[in-house]
Amino acid sequence: MNILVTGGAGFVGSACLRWLVKHGHNPIAYDNLKEGHIGAVPSGRLVIGDIANTDALVTVMTKFKIDAVMHFAAATYVGESVTNPDYHYSNNVSGTLSLLRAMQKAGVKRLLFSSTCATYGMNPKVPMAEDSLQDPCSPYARTKLVVEWMIRDFAHAYGLGFTLLRYFNAAGADPDGTHGEDHRPETHLIPLVLEVPLGKRKELTIFGNDYPTPDGTCVRDYIHTSDLAQAHHLAIEATTPTTSEVYNIGTGNGQSNLQIIRACEQVTGTKIPFQFGPRRPGDPPALVADPTKLKTRLGWKPQFADIVKTVETAWKWHTTHRNGYAD
Repeated sequence: MNILVTGGAGFVGSACLRWLVKHGHNPIAYDNLKEGHIGAVPSGRLVIGDIANTDALVTVMTKFKIDAVMHFAAATYVGESVTNPDYHYSNNVSGTLSLLRAMQKAGVKRLLFSSTCATYGMNPKVPMAEDSLQDPCSPYARTKLVVEWMIRDFAHAYGLGFTLLRYFNAAGADPDGTHGEDHRPETHLIPLVLEVPLGKRKELTIFGNDYPTPDGTCVRDYIHTSDLAQAHHLAIEATTPTTSEVYNIGTGNGQSNLQIIRACEQVTGTKIPFQFGPRRPGDPPALVADPTKLKTRLGWKPQFADIVKTVETAWKWHTTHRNGYAD
């Protein structure tokens, strides 16, 4: 298939694009490079543009004879969404509206949307299946849920097949060490922890140690980008012009913040000092997926269920690319 990957120069988008190339598809990245990196995209597969530009999207879809769209492009910083919700609603909601209009004009009838477990909010159910209550507690998460509703409404009114993928904490790097995580600023826990043995920070701050979890720190489900890419590959191939599906993507195994630190210490052979800080507003105690539906319906088989293996790939990337894609 000819697949347009919006946000295809980002961390997860580019990992999925590279996976698609290896598995016989013809993906094209569409990215404004505000957060993405040219070096993350194979040569000849990047179109620089903004999803707010409907006409440009139509031109790209027509030129490359696009069969389906994978939609990753979004503002993703939770804290920023609280202080600047205008940007998040403009980028995530209005941007997706532009994309859906372009798909209508270009006659593209298949869409895979990169949603998030954050739409479940403070839901105490662990693990979470796809029918868990959605009660988002940040502007970022609310934009993602609004987009889910918008896609459903467009599908009903205009004829569109879609799959919503709500994934948990993306982590790791390409196993060969050539591509990985390079956010600026970095907000994900594993690369932040690894900055200590890399000499980029003296110690780490863990936000909250009084949560109702086994060790008092937040628990998250870390999913390797290769496993995410496999899930997106299976989902886009299963999406037809009449599909209306939703899947959670996660390992089903939660790791606490302290467990992540211990895994990073094991991989790096370095003691990692840390201190506890106050809770961050809106942080749920635990977010862990129930991936049963993805496994049984699509035959998904994750290869990185062991968090240590995931950290090993991240460490390989960060030690060989100390400045990320600037190297």
